Amino acid sequence: MSLFVNHLTHIDVSLWSPEKGLMGCSWQVDALLDGELGEDGMLFDFGEVKPWIKRTLDNGLDHTLLVPISAPGITVSDCDEGLCIRTNTPYPMEVRGPAEAFTLLPWETITIEDVADLLSDTLTKQRPANVHYVKLNLSDEAIEGAAYGYSHGLKRHLGNCQRIAHGHRSRLYIWQSGERQPSLEQQWADWLDNRYLLEEADIAHQDEETLTCHYGAAQGRFTITLPLERCCVLPKPTTVENIAAWLAAQVAEQCEKSTSVQAFEGINKGAMADALT
Repeated sequence: MSLFVNHLTHIDVSLWSPEKGLMGCSWQVDALLDGELGEDGMLFDFGEVKPWIKRTLDNGLDHTLLVPISAPGITVSDCDEGLCIRTNTPYPMEVRGPAEAFTLLPWETITIEDVADLLSDTLTKQRPANVHYVKLNLSDEAIEGAAYGYSHGLKRHLGNCQRIAHGHRSRLYIWQSGERQPSLEQQWADWLDNRYLLEEADIAHQDEETLTCHYGAAQGRFTITLPLERCCVLPKPTTVENIAAWLAAQVAEQCEKSTSVQAFEGINKGAMADALT
């Protein structure tokens, strides 16, 4: 007997790719549980399945930076903040923060299938006695049109969003004169894709080639250094509300036309903003 729960939750992470560098990802989670019925005629109460799985994900790799520590050019060391991650391929990056802000994986590269298998094994080890195994399926959101991944951190957030390198993969909708603008959506999504978004006030150092972002938050101190060309600096915290407002203002200025933007933060949530000319 099997029990399934589709669209159970979402995972938002950043990961390091030896080919693309820092990437923001949002994955849909579907779950399958196989086992025997209990005396109550149920394999697992639906009301308990979702919080059990979501709690495991929230306390694990969700809202962390996934690091394939066997990839070339990656070093991991202890530091005053907790852990220091350094990379050199395809570009140099250094991230410092508490250990819980990172998920270290003994792989050369990170695939969605390997992450799903890891989480399935973790949940299977914690399963109730009548459950034989738990199988998770992770998938990217099917997006027709413009989408982009980004990484960021929110120092004022009381939860795990304060971690300096977590990310999202998001849709982008732009309207002008009441009509969608696919070419503008694609242009801005291409420019934003896999950039690091930060608040201007958090810049600790900047030169012609690199930018360092640093802040203290409830979970500890965080620092990230990246090539300047991989960064996007906003005047305010990089909440989805401020991202939508910033994008609307940028596009309105570019086109000299009033603009509305619907910016997503991962899957099925986000903010809308208008900029008038």
